[in-house]
Amino acid sequence: MSSQEVRVVPVQGGRELKQFLDFPYHHYRKDPYWVPTLRMDRKAMFDPKKFPFYEHSEVQPFLALRGSEPAGTIAAILNNNHNKFQDERAGFFGFFESVDDQDVADKLLQAATEWVRAKGMDVIRGPANFSTNEECGLLVDGFDSSPVVMMTYNPPYYANLIEKAGFTKAQDLYAYWLATGDVVSKDGQVRSAKLARVVEKVRAREGITVRKVNMKNFDHEVELIKRVYNSAWEKNWGFVPMTDAEFDHLAENLKIALDPKLVLIAEINGEPVGFSLTLPDINQALLGTNGRLVPAIARLLWFKLRKKFTICRVIAMGVVEQHRMRGISAMFYYETARNAAPNGYAHAEMSWILESNLMMNRDIQFMGGKVYKTYRVYEKPLK
Repeated sequence: MSSQEVRVVPVQGGRELKQFLDFPYHHYRKDPYWVPTLRMDRKAMFDPKKFPFYEHSEVQPFLALRGSEPAGTIAAILNNNHNKFQDERAGFFGFFESVDDQDVADKLLQAATEWVRAKGMDVIRGPANFSTNEECGLLVDGFDSSPVVMMTYNPPYYANLIEKAGFTKAQDLYAYWLATGDVVSKDGQVRSAKLARVVEKVRAREGITVRKVNMKNFDHEVELIKRVYNSAWEKNWGFVPMTDAEFDHLAENLKIALDPKLVLIAEINGEPVGFSLTLPDINQALLGTNGRLVPAIARLLWFKLRKKFTICRVIAMGVVEQHRMRGISAMFYYETARNAAPNGYAHAEMSWILESNLMMNRDIQFMGGKVYKTYRVYEKPLK
């Protein structure tokens, strides 16, 4: 390790911003499991004119330099909407990357800590890029495979760096692995007699329907899902409601990747009461592209046309509180597996699931899901 002094500088733009944005592509260049974010998407996240998070909150990126060479990155985050909704004074850190050097990590984390402390915060948590509505959590177990779409990845030594800097666990997030063929057969028959009984009861119940999203009326469907999302998740740990602009931005970005057979809306007498979003694991196509747009789009289209995606991620599944005990979640599980298995999706990751969400963990385990990756959100009190 070089003896040159490590300094951390706030990123204001220009060369420092380019070094900040480029660092992961160099840092992970020899890691076979890392999947690059599209460079244009990463750049847009730090452009207040393009990313709606800045309409209500603040971000300050920092760059660690050893001499003139980048050694790590971090972003300090003040999420005003989170603090308003959760009624607390929490700052966050995200986009943490570091060489295996405690001095580098300490100085990065200290820079983020002091920035949020100066904003009057009582605690700092992370990693979150930028909130629980985007990528969050540090991978602490399950390093032997690539992350799926919209999940994080990092070397094993990151946990030690963060913990030695005085951070402790706030919450673990689980990723489950499930073979779709264990839920339904190739002809769409439910393998679990108990799940089959629940599904039949839901089907027979007057007024309850579960349907696929209508891509020809995409904007209208987004509005329906928007009505459900914030109410269905509002009591979850760390939840922060999405603004209309954030929801529309996410929906537009995901549109190219959607498989309409895997996006489901539950309705009672025509009113939306729940939705389930499952995405093809587009990381299978992005692996090896180094974040370059043209090869990424070419591979993505090839994977879609040739039906080469073998993994999907159940990214969100929620039912508004007053209808949660009516078996709608079971219907989502069944319909997702029934639509996934015959279309080449041999496996599904169900993530992320809060360790404190006992009901969801129990439901997934009942279907045969096994925890195969664990992510951790850390925190450190500032008073």
